[in-house]
Amino acid sequence: MPESRPPQADAYSMVLAAIDEGVYKPGDRLVESELAERFGVSRTPIREALQRLETQSLLTRDGRSLIVASLDHNQLAELYVVRAELEGLAARLAARHATIEEVRVLRDMVEADRALVADPKALSRANRRFHKQIHLASHNRFLVQQLDLVHRSMALLASTSLAAEGRGAATLDEHAAIVEAIARGDGEAAAQALKEHISRAFETRLKLESGDRRRKDD
Repeated sequence: MPESRPPQADAYSMVLAAIDEGVYKPGDRLVESELAERFGVSRTPIREALQRLETQSLLTRDGRSLIVASLDHNQLAELYVVRAELEGLAARLAARHATIEEVRVLRDMVEADRALVADPKALSRANRRFHKQIHLASHNRFLVQQLDLVHRSMALLASTSLAAEGRGAATLDEHAAIVEAIARGDGEAAAQALKEHISRAFETRLKLESGDRRRKDD
């Protein structure tokens, strides 16, 4: 049975969302006919979507098949370096350009998200919305475009660091500190708080992956 979807959604957006939401994980094979049936569209737009995703390195070839790409340790480290710098810049610009209304929205997001601490998947979705709101508050369209590319690559991570014990609550405290720096108009503090936030997320992810490797070796 085809999945329900907004009428304006295109095949590319639907496949990308499925990867982002973990429906398809790194290493999973994507088949045109199965995707067309799932999303209720013809195979032509699915084929075009897969080609576009391959061009963006979100899919890779395994023989004649297309599979969801995965990030090795070096690629992961490179991604987090770029993310920290661009996110820090977004926070700095947000401190300069965010409207009163945008700051209120960010504060409301942090408080609303506290109800999701026990649900890592829901909190992960809320986390993406929070960061996107900071990107928009930077009022720099070119920066937003670059951050969209970075966050698209984040979809290749098979799990969320928010699943680590205590990380959800700590993340929201870090979000609150970022918002308050933006509200004060303190660009340097906002940038530093956001870069430290990304650093802690990366550290948590490395610890989770190290634990996974140890369990596989046992």
